[in-house]
Amino acid sequence: MRFAVSLLTILAISSIIGTVLKQNEPYANYKIEFGEFWFQVFHPLGLFDVYHSAWFLLILSFLVLSTSLCIWRQMPGIWKDIRGYRENASNNSLRLMSHNIELNNELPTEDVIDTLADRGYRSRIREENGQVLIAAKKGSFQRLGYVFAHAAIVVICIGGLLDGNVPLKLTELFGFKTPETRDLPQSKVPPQSRLPEDNLSFRGNVTLPEGSVGDVIFLNAGQGYFVQDLPFAVRLNKFYIEHYSTGQPKLFASDIDLLDKKTGTVLKRAKVEVNKPLIYKGVAVYQASFGDGGSLLKMQRWNLNNHSAQAFDVRSQSSQSMQINGQAYQLEMGDFRPFNIENMGKVANNAMAVSKFAQAMASAQAVQSEHNLKNIGPSIQFKLRDKNGQATEYLNYFAPFFENGAGYAVTGMRTEVAAPFQFIRIPLDKDMEPATFMRLRASLLDKSLYPEIARRTAAKAFQSGGITKEGEAQFKDVTIGVLTRFSEGGFPAIESFLDQKVPKEQRQTVAQTYIKILQGTVIDAMDVAQGKAGLPVLPIDEAQYRFLMDSLVAVSSLYEYGPPVWLQASSFDEVKASGFQITRAPGQNIVYLGSLLLVIGIFSMFYIRENRVWVRLAAGKTLIAMSSNRKNSDLDREFTELTTDLAAKGKTP
Repeated sequence: MRFAVSLLTILAISSIIGTVLKQNEPYANYKIEFGEFWFQVFHPLGLFDVYHSAWFLLILSFLVLSTSLCIWRQMPGIWKDIRGYRENASNNSLRLMSHNIELNNELPTEDVIDTLADRGYRSRIREENGQVLIAAKKGSFQRLGYVFAHAAIVVICIGGLLDGNVPLKLTELFGFKTPETRDLPQSKVPPQSRLPEDNLSFRGNVTLPEGSVGDVIFLNAGQGYFVQDLPFAVRLNKFYIEHYSTGQPKLFASDIDLLDKKTGTVLKRAKVEVNKPLIYKGVAVYQASFGDGGSLLKMQRWNLNNHSAQAFDVRSQSSQSMQINGQAYQLEMGDFRPFNIENMGKVANNAMAVSKFAQAMASAQAVQSEHNLKNIGPSIQFKLRDKNGQATEYLNYFAPFFENGAGYAVTGMRTEVAAPFQFIRIPLDKDMEPATFMRLRASLLDKSLYPEIARRTAAKAFQSGGITKEGEAQFKDVTIGVLTRFSEGGFPAIESFLDQKVPKEQRQTVAQTYIKILQGTVIDAMDVAQGKAGLPVLPIDEAQYRFLMDSLVAVSSLYEYGPPVWLQASSFDEVKASGFQITRAPGQNIVYLGSLLLVIGIFSMFYIRENRVWVRLAAGKTLIAMSSNRKNSDLDREFTELTTDLAAKGKTP
């Protein structure tokens, strides 16, 4: 018994782990989440697939066998006790019971039987040596609670073994089936890694774009996977989704057809919603998720390596790959998301411009709220991989982000999968385009334009009285020097220059001077850029001045942007996809039956009281005794009431 309780405790703890820890994920996901050290600890214990691990199934098997033998051994005695009335009880044994009384009355046998029957007792009469013994009982089926509770353990464990797919584990053990570890099209997966349609139990996922058909699912199996052939094909006709005003999904559902794999005829048609699966011949199709089904995307490619402000069209498809930028990078498109709920306070504060200069320039524009939740519209996630295989991941949004009337293109990057995205806000012009910013950036990085920019800045400084005529040449040189340092790496480059060349006690003053020079120079750089493009000079107002200050921060941040390419998300043609979980769980209803038996067993053992009553009738005397499996105040009260009723029916000899 102690060993069985210990095993049940292990199963309970394992079930908690299997509920809290997401099961049967690819091992790479667990390595990312827990790290290599804890992965090596958890993996041998089978915690990543608890319900299919060998030790879990072995414990279930042992409990089925041992508990079944226990029931088989105890059942004859229990059944005998249920049927028996114990009418052989002697006077001495009755007098030794805690609840007994002797009456000096002669009770009629019929009245005793009627009184006991009124109280729910079934009785049996035995006559011997001129004495009558009436043995009665009620609640004797309480003993079946033991049987129901133990049978429940057996039934639940059998259900667990069925859903644990013991036959598949045995075929893996003897080498008849092995998981596939290569990235192959499902049609190329060899037979030893494919599971037949009549596989006892399976649970896997498939994602289908609208209008597509799927007839297999993939089952994760440690380092590899199995391909499970379905007994039918699933066709997604239409995917529906509704949102709350915040953009969060409120309802999503799919119109699907189940098709005969040979003839293509429709076997069943249904609308599948969350928690409303379609069940066909023991196989359930659940609405599990939704996503992108290969949306068509149009992006603008801006080359950050040259001084050109010209963009080139890039047409791609989500989840596809292509070469860009003169074959220098592999563009690996991820999933397109039609809506995004983001904390824009954190997005703004996660800027790449981390130098003191950038913080000073961006402080007026930074969003301070940590709970600024907004739906900022569609996004695309992708990677740029260089020829050495190094990848930088990006997250770009299609819709502009607005703050205090100014529009920004938001783009994020990261170089590690587990790292958070670091975002840049690229200011947009009045037409909500980045072209004006790109022209300004090109002029700030084109050293051939620095003399003209410095000349204009110096002339304005002289006209305002900020410098003398004699100091104008020196001011030009300083301005060119500031622009040169800025072109070498943005604000961090200027900060590094000051750390090397300027004494510590003078750095703060010189830094403030450089910031003022940049703030004045960027206005002239914008005028030069406009003139070079044959466009009119933009008037300086509050909105334009903010645009220029934001541009300085963005130009500096782009030095930390990874590959010298910015792919501006332009437009899309969405293709929706629906994710289904398809399962065959023959043990599910068996586990439900076991749970019902467990409830009945516990109820019987704890809430049904077995009472037994003996009434021995002799000449002029009556001996009444009562026993119960629970001795409490209820037993005292019932014994008192019963003896009072019986005494009232007696007659004095």
